[in-house]
Amino acid sequence: MRRQPGTCLVALALCLTAPLARAQQTAPPAAPDNPVAPRQQPATHPLPVHRFWDRENDLLFAAVGAGRAFDYASTMNLRRRGIDEVFLTNSIVDNHPLFGGIEAAATAASIGVSYLFHATRHHRLERWTSAVHFGVATGGAIRNYALKTPHPG
Repeated sequence: MRRQPGTCLVALALCLTAPLARAQQTAPPAAPDNPVAPRQQPATHPLPVHRFWDRENDLLFAAVGAGRAFDYASTMNLRRRGIDEVFLTNSIVDNHPLFGGIEAAATAASIGVSYLFHATRHHRLERWTSAVHFGVATGGAIRNYALKTPHPG
């Protein structure tokens, strides 16, 4: 059974947005036992602050770039074997500078999204953006190499 091309992307989007929706749901504050007593403020634990270009992000961004390069190489191999690209048109993939630019733009977009999460103090999502992007790019490249070459017969 052949899956629709967007099925994996929709599943990935749902997996990424489910924790966000769950995090936004908060329980209403409980009524105080003694309404006259002053309300105590909960202890706030400051989030760990880090520079955006720290070692962990540097490694994650390098991994995303490597995953996109691996995807580029696997897609070129796929086309040389006579298999059609699923997500982009063959004319885009066969235009090597254009396809390389799309892969570089995807890496830059991933870094940009990570920065938006960093700037809004969503540091876990900042890290997970790169980790998931690396996994998806690498998984796609592995899939490309695993496809059987059609033999004319």
